[in-house]
Amino acid sequence: MNSKINPSYFIKTTLLCVLVGFSSLSFAKKGMWMPPNLGLKESDLKKMGLKIPISKLYNDKQTGINQAVVIFDKGCTGEVISSNGLILTNHHCGYSAVQKISSATKDYFANGFWAKNQQEEIPCPGLTVTFVRKMVNVSDLILYEIYPAMKNEERDSIIDARIRGLEKGYRYTSHLDAQIKPFFNGNEYWVTVSETYTDVRLVGFPQNGIGAFGGDTDNWMWPRHTGDFSLFRVYANKQNKPASYAKNNKAYKTANFLTINAKGIKEGDFTMVYGFPGTTQNYISSYQLAQIQNIIDPIRIQARTARLEAMTQKMNADRGVFLKYTAKRASIANGWKKWQGELKGLQQNHVLDKKREQETRFMTWLNLHLMDSSVSGKASEILQAMDAVCNAANQSIKTDEYIKEAVLSIELIQQGQLLEKVRKTISALKGNALRDSLAILKANYLAFEKDFDPATDAAVFGALMPLYFKNCAGKMPKEFINQYNQYSAQFGKWSKGLYERSLLSNKADFIAFLDAEKPSLETITNDPALKLYNAIIDYRALKINPSLATYNQAMRYWNRLYTYNTLLMGDRADFAPDANFTQRLTYGTVKGMDPEGEAGYSFQTFLDEAIAKDKPSVEEFKVPEQLKALQAKKDFGKWGENNRMPIAFIASNHTSGGNSGSPVLNAKGELIGTNFDRVWEGTMSDLYYDANICRNITLDVRYTLFIIEKMGNASWLFKEMKIIK
Repeated sequence: MNSKINPSYFIKTTLLCVLVGFSSLSFAKKGMWMPPNLGLKESDLKKMGLKIPISKLYNDKQTGINQAVVIFDKGCTGEVISSNGLILTNHHCGYSAVQKISSATKDYFANGFWAKNQQEEIPCPGLTVTFVRKMVNVSDLILYEIYPAMKNEERDSIIDARIRGLEKGYRYTSHLDAQIKPFFNGNEYWVTVSETYTDVRLVGFPQNGIGAFGGDTDNWMWPRHTGDFSLFRVYANKQNKPASYAKNNKAYKTANFLTINAKGIKEGDFTMVYGFPGTTQNYISSYQLAQIQNIIDPIRIQARTARLEAMTQKMNADRGVFLKYTAKRASIANGWKKWQGELKGLQQNHVLDKKREQETRFMTWLNLHLMDSSVSGKASEILQAMDAVCNAANQSIKTDEYIKEAVLSIELIQQGQLLEKVRKTISALKGNALRDSLAILKANYLAFEKDFDPATDAAVFGALMPLYFKNCAGKMPKEFINQYNQYSAQFGKWSKGLYERSLLSNKADFIAFLDAEKPSLETITNDPALKLYNAIIDYRALKINPSLATYNQAMRYWNRLYTYNTLLMGDRADFAPDANFTQRLTYGTVKGMDPEGEAGYSFQTFLDEAIAKDKPSVEEFKVPEQLKALQAKKDFGKWGENNRMPIAFIASNHTSGGNSGSPVLNAKGELIGTNFDRVWEGTMSDLYYDANICRNITLDVRYTLFIIEKMGNASWLFKEMKIIK
């Protein structure tokens, strides 16, 4: 028998649909979806074009595509493209590992590297590849009898104990690694069971004129013409299990690798990106967004602009300095350029206003549902409390950003932590224990010193320290003021004296000090770099961290409640959790855009356009002569299209940092490209996603295959790949 509908309920529900329509629709198409939950999105995926079963995208029986998507080097994504453990990822993801094995005589950035067989593949110490074997929702076990508004301290104590016990249980039963992470600001918990391989070797690495083409100028921009890929291989022991490097290790064997589809793409094609996005804050409040837009991003951009200018000048003057700093500079510049695009996108799209409108809708919905048992008891206080907490912390956030970006970004001061370890060791130990500990610290110093140039760092000091003094006057340690005055309040004199006196910038003196029979405690204690390091660390601990700790704890509480109640506003299937470097799938279509107007390159770029950018005198745009010759002859092998060589394309997938190197798949789950960037105007997608302007940039797999064959002479690798042409 049908129940009678109460008229007041009908009116209330109709109003709710109007208010909440904004929320449900805004979250429905975007998002980084949990692979085990893809069944909730099956209808939408099929409607958009998916042609394979959901179970093919993810299953924990080790037969799904998820088994071929790996964490590469703890911060990127990679994909397995052969049964012999061949890994494809971005050029910039392999940059740091390649820097460690490069030298003046083996300059792989200038010349590239291509193994002719497996015996020539180069071990990369410290590089890891992690396979996710299973993901399980353990919320019921972690959140049992825990209510949303419970205080952080009580809640954390219970949850932390449960996490430790459950992780231990998963490790014991699976004999694999297990890590439990929070989702939806602590309203859900999932365990990831994984396996990490540590014998990883370099197979192929295009020279910078291909793999880093466009440099900082084109970074985060569209159109792009960068061949941003590199190849590595995972090795295992006789049992195909993880093992430390050994010459007799064998290539990792797997049935889970991606088929490569080199047929090409067209606008409107369905695409998926599978990977490990790092951090998004799509549920952020307007108050926190205002901090990012008005405080954090501007400081980071200001400080990194000065830092990059100082580094670049030294790098351009000395190839040896270039090799020491190229990976570091690329990392610094990546964030610098991204934050500029993020700030521009937030401002031009009036995202703060949109967040405030969303919060108005939230409060209207809340007023209709305050008596519902599912709504948190403190829901009505959320936005007002967030506003007050953020305002109280703004000054501390500003000071802390300048400390991080303009003080601790100076390597001499940052490495004061090494001097402090030496000081403590000399103070506490004697005899063999002292010798052994100093030997370890000596090795740490030599690893740092390999990629350190005192003159370059002194230039960075001279660029950053004036920023700190100007913007944090009255909020800095006395030691900084004392040293500054000691050198007649002149930053140039201070920098010169600091780098002449500190052991960190004098390799021979520091090694002799560490090797001495009785290293002088007085000498190390009076090192000016150590004094600056300890002063800023102590100041931060006493004056900044308490305020930030209070802020973070309070915002964690209110964000959890805000997200909890937001999830009640619509269908749970329409909400994807923020990225936290766990495996995710996002989907969209190949879709062009050009912020400046119509253009022929709206969704695809080609090699002839890259050649047109060639400037031999500018490192970023120096096209290799061999590549220019191939274009002149239109010698594209099997990989060209209509007498042109495709390079990159864009699509409407929601990606983030950590998605670098992610496989971009077609409707059949076949590899069509490798994700490597986002368009500059859409970098705000970490905070707010707008399908009209947010695009991911993908290296077309046809260009990857073309470079492997024609530039690397490494077509031997094709024999182990499955390629559809």
